Amino acid sequence: MILVTGGAGFIGSHFVQQWLAGTDEPILNLDLLTYAANPARLKAFESDARHLFVQGDIADGQLVGKLLERHRPRAVVHFAAETHVDRSIDDAGRFVATNIVGTFRLLEAVRAHWSGLPDGEQAAFRFVQVSTDEVYGEQDEGAAAVKEDQVLAPGNPYSASKAAADHLVLAWLRTHDLPVLITRSSNNYGPCQFPEKFIPRLVACARAGLPLPVYGDGRQRRDWLHVGDHCRAIACVLAGGRVGSVYNIAAGNEQVNLAVCHAVCRLLDELAPRSDGRSHAVQIAHVGDRPGHDRRYAIDACRIRQELGWRAAVPFESGLRAAVAWYLAHPEWTGALQEPAA
Repeated sequence: MILVTGGAGFIGSHFVQQWLAGTDEPILNLDLLTYAANPARLKAFESDARHLFVQGDIADGQLVGKLLERHRPRAVVHFAAETHVDRSIDDAGRFVATNIVGTFRLLEAVRAHWSGLPDGEQAAFRFVQVSTDEVYGEQDEGAAAVKEDQVLAPGNPYSASKAAADHLVLAWLRTHDLPVLITRSSNNYGPCQFPEKFIPRLVACARAGLPLPVYGDGRQRRDWLHVGDHCRAIACVLAGGRVGSVYNIAAGNEQVNLAVCHAVCRLLDELAPRSDGRSHAVQIAHVGDRPGHDRRYAIDACRIRQELGWRAAVPFESGLRAAVAWYLAHPEWTGALQEPAA
């Protein structure tokens, strides 16, 4: 068995789905079910005996300790985190509590469990911290994509909290020999993403006849990675990654936000045309930029390709088409959208 934290979230639930589709090994799924988690993501597994769901907090060391003692997982894959930059600007305390304090308490519970394992189980045990390219901070336009040894330079409360968590994870390796690995991925997209995120928000606003909000000039550049490719990469790192290593995960598909917005509009024009025959692009509205908005993230994924043989398999064009079609087919997913920010 493996323990997954945050397995009702966007990326975590896709990981659970892939895992159960590809292996008979059970998953213990621990999730607090905060606003961005959704039990609907787990509906397909509710009758699957290999999926054991527990609602609980990673910061509850007593609960985590009991779960580890009872189920003796061979690995922990740690997705649970607050992730939305806008929310971190408005309420940084929640991000400190979950991403830093929560990770610390999880590490301590895992260390206590791991230290009592027999030698063979200790050697085979793994703790995978799922992190983000945002911890590296903003990259200059035209600069080379950063490698895993780049000094961390987070520029907002969210990325700072994730960088702090990464430092804690590596400190528990150096100080306590806990066998850890870290993955840092680029921008994820795909079905079932929380509707405050860029692509589902665009679809929801377009279908509601609302402006399609784009921050500033829309030239912020991101490397877009399909969530399915990301989950395959994490499984590769869990299976064969070197203890203590960091692995960047990226598709090599840099796009500026405005270009992504126009691509979504073209798909909407084809799949759900406006009644007046005009393009959905007429709804694009540039709004005031958020504070400290990083212009570009770019990471080098050579290490995971060379060491573990992983590479992105989903082309952005087909992945985006499938994602937009999914949101159009599931209007209830974005029906409760309220916040105006993109």
